[in-house]
Amino acid sequence: MSIIVNSVSYSHTDRTQLFRDITFSIDKGDKAALVGNNGVGKSTLLQIVAGIIAPTTGHVSIPARPWYVPQHLGQYDEMTIARALTVDLKLAALKAITEGSVDIQHFNDLNDDWEIEDKLHLAMAEWHLEHLSPSQRLHELSGGEKTKVFLAGITLHDPDIILLDEPSNHLDTGSRDQLYRLISDSRATIVVISHDRALLNLLPLTLELSFSKAEVYGGNFNFYQAQKYLKLNALENDLHEQTKTMKQSQAQAREVAEKRQRMESRGKAEGKSGSLPRIIAGGLRSQAQGSTAKALNAQNEKLNHISDNIRQIRSQIQQYQVLKIDITSSGMHKGKVLVDAKEITYAFDRHPLWDALTFQIRSGDRVHIKGANGAGKTTLLKIVTGMLQPTDGRLERANFNYLYLDQDYTILDPEKSVFEQLQDFDSRQLQEHELRSLLIYAQFDRNAWNKRSGVLSGGEKMKLALCCLSVSDHAPDMLILDEPTNNLDIKSMEVLTAAVKDFEGTLLLISHDAYFVKEIAVDKMIELKKYDKI
Repeated sequence: MSIIVNSVSYSHTDRTQLFRDITFSIDKGDKAALVGNNGVGKSTLLQIVAGIIAPTTGHVSIPARPWYVPQHLGQYDEMTIARALTVDLKLAALKAITEGSVDIQHFNDLNDDWEIEDKLHLAMAEWHLEHLSPSQRLHELSGGEKTKVFLAGITLHDPDIILLDEPSNHLDTGSRDQLYRLISDSRATIVVISHDRALLNLLPLTLELSFSKAEVYGGNFNFYQAQKYLKLNALENDLHEQTKTMKQSQAQAREVAEKRQRMESRGKAEGKSGSLPRIIAGGLRSQAQGSTAKALNAQNEKLNHISDNIRQIRSQIQQYQVLKIDITSSGMHKGKVLVDAKEITYAFDRHPLWDALTFQIRSGDRVHIKGANGAGKTTLLKIVTGMLQPTDGRLERANFNYLYLDQDYTILDPEKSVFEQLQDFDSRQLQEHELRSLLIYAQFDRNAWNKRSGVLSGGEKMKLALCCLSVSDHAPDMLILDEPTNNLDIKSMEVLTAAVKDFEGTLLLISHDAYFVKEIAVDKMIELKKYDKI
């Protein structure tokens, strides 16, 4: 075995338990996806395997120190690139030795790795980071560059075990393809947390983490999803049968109750008429009451049992079903020209970001804006929305309203509570109980209503943003999504995909997630090519 996780539990400092008694193993050379609902603790479990945090109980057995690529990179911002890649001591030691130091500590730190500078340069160059200095701090880098620094560590250290937490976040299409090749070609043991379905389908093993177990599926993500759909169908069939049994049992219970009522009425009538002595009539009535009471109790117990089963099945079905939250479009007639661009460019310091672009966007179009990191995609969105003007070329823009959703869902006020945020968007003036019902439907339980929006996870922010749109009267003509799938888990991705798929207005999308682009059925593409003319 390469990785053995034995009865691992983890509790937060406030003693709330994240998961308990998690046990699984991964063989040497296996490549596994770690999936599960938002908030179940996937990143925490990966950090426990990496040795970054300790479990509350249980232990992890791992034969070699793994290389860990984190999801959230802000905590490393003050580190230099050399420190993040754990070669800072070696570089400092090599520098001191070449400057004449004979301190034994420097030789110990270098550990005979005399080619460390060359190896570092090659690793950085492989990820197109050769323009960066090892002494630069990570806060100076873009999100994609930060991720690629940690990916360069795989080339540099050639580890036997690789742990990746959302490694494709912030990467452009070319860098994602490079990551896919690295994972496919590697002989290391690999565990990946990701929402990137193309990446997940490269991994022949899937582990689903829940509160009390890690269930192993012997296939990639498509196989895992197919198995989940089979479970959903089985649950729905079971629910149908249980509901049918419930109706039959309710009918039987009514019959028993009616029979008891008839017997009591007959006993009273016979007692009053004198056809039977009072004592005999009373005894028969008591006997009948006792018999029917037993039958009624049995029926009620059966009904309670069936009712509990139905509640449990519905709860399980809710976990499998995709939440549907509607984004209402304005209903603008299709085909109206919203943006007409001829040979437009945008320049910084007289240097254009891209080659001249000519395109039209019409009402009802679903447009994918494509280009490498730094090509100017977000700048183009600002031109389309009128926030910027092109520095060259001609642009005609019709009057339309739009809604802009970025990867951080900044339409939300981080200081407002979940419920306050929903109230702010409620231009339809829905009743308070209707807003609360919507939050419950969107899987925000009562404990979450007073949470500040700023502390929500990416998936929770996305669901709250969609809820806000659904209670607003201001239906957009155009929906603009700028890398909306970063920081979302798989289930949240499915919610977003369903909402965007059903949106009937104009769609502009920036995304490097090929699976998401395909699922929402874009029908046009604007590709930005970096301007490289001298």
